Amino acid sequence: MESAVEELMPRLLPVGDCDLAEDFDPTMPPRTPSEYLKRVQIEAARCPDVVVAQIDPRKLRKKQTVNISSVNKHRNHWKAQHLDSNVTMPKSEDEEGWKLFCLGEKLYSEAAIAVSGNENLGIDYIKIGFPPFLSIVSRMNQATVTSVLEYLINWFGEKEFTPELGRWFYALLACLEKPLLPEAHSLIRQLARRCSEVRVLEENKNEEKVSALNLLICLVSRYFDQRDLADEPS
Repeated sequence: MESAVEELMPRLLPVGDCDLAEDFDPTMPPRTPSEYLKRVQIEAARCPDVVVAQIDPRKLRKKQTVNISSVNKHRNHWKAQHLDSNVTMPKSEDEEGWKLFCLGEKLYSEAAIAVSGNENLGIDYIKIGFPPFLSIVSRMNQATVTSVLEYLINWFGEKEFTPELGRWFYALLACLEKPLLPEAHSLIRQLARRCSEVRVLEENKNEEKVSALNLLICLVSRYFDQRDLADEPS
């Protein structure tokens, strides 16, 4: 048994050989420091390498204070809806493609781009970006939602806040499933901090923009339980 313990749990701190009594019983409370150390080694060796937590999703739902789960609830219905022929969703790893898809050529290029030919509905969307229709976001799995959120946050880190950006942020937050993955947790905190920075510059200048920033900060801090980022009650 002792050799098995040493093989499975190599020593990380220097511990000398334990002088144990002949009647040492690892199931009994330790009587000396040596018995305590030996018992810790034995118990650690018996711990499994991987532990799976049994989480009851009903308990998580009871803690929700804001309901933005309608997208996930009706995902299959909207996913079954046909997309217009002009809608081609980029691949998950195509960062520039998603920025262009969400924001449009005009905002993406920071200048209006002349488009020749008939200016039908499809061309208009190419110029101004596709809104986050339910038929679109319902087709995005969690990995894609997280990736697109990261792409747009990267954009927001260097660009101004726009209504197009706000709509997509709201839709992507509504698509995030709880409990959050670690990368999503980091991203939404980054988003809330950036919204706070921009809001300081917009105070008393653009009420509509400030309201949109407030909403995003509220969703991150209240719905996703990032309380340290919440605004203090006035």
